Amino acid sequence: MKTALLFGSSGLVGGHLLNQLIKDINYSKIKLFVRSVPEISDPKVEIIKTDFSNLKNNKEDIKGDDCFVCIGTTKKNSPDKDEYKRVELDIPKEVAKIAKSNLVNSFIFVSALYANPKSSGDYVRFKGLVEEELKELNFPKLGIMRPSFLIGNRKEKRASETIGIFVFKLLSPLLLGPLKKMKPIHSETVARAMIAVIQNDIQQTIFESNEISEISS
Repeated sequence: MKTALLFGSSGLVGGHLLNQLIKDINYSKIKLFVRSVPEISDPKVEIIKTDFSNLKNNKEDIKGDDCFVCIGTTKKNSPDKDEYKRVELDIPKEVAKIAKSNLVNSFIFVSALYANPKSSGDYVRFKGLVEEELKELNFPKLGIMRPSFLIGNRKEKRASETIGIFVFKLLSPLLLGPLKKMKPIHSETVARAMIAVIQNDIQQTIFESNEISEISS
């Protein structure tokens, strides 16, 4: 029986992932690292109130078998550039370093479509930089998920994303070949794939959106 470490359980993918981990008989414990304590009552779940500005204080807690990181924000929620960088870049990198030092076996990270450390856009550049850090840490098992537009019931509505999903749904039949990875994907599908990467002998590190759909089915 394994212990899962979950960062970002309040988000779209993280919420589905938590539900799936609770049902998964392979896990006897799920450690949730959160800013504020959620209303969750399950014997498998251990809630760890976390100061993400001082993650070293939680070093002893970041121990287990499989670490899932679904942390993210938006520029609307984090208008301060330093705070946005901290959430999208610094926190995932620090979590990974601590997990590696604690001999965590598997690390699964939700990145982004077209993640690129050399991009001019902050979002995909930060995701790309995290990806580079993860590769250098050499986890025994590493999974980097690059979902396209995420479908699901968000707590907050994002107008631009809603429009994007609508447009790309209409265009989906035309998205073939290299463009297949641009098709919108359900957040529950991403969560399912994150677990599948760990539980199956998949010798691959980076999963584009269409590949995420394939391995979760």
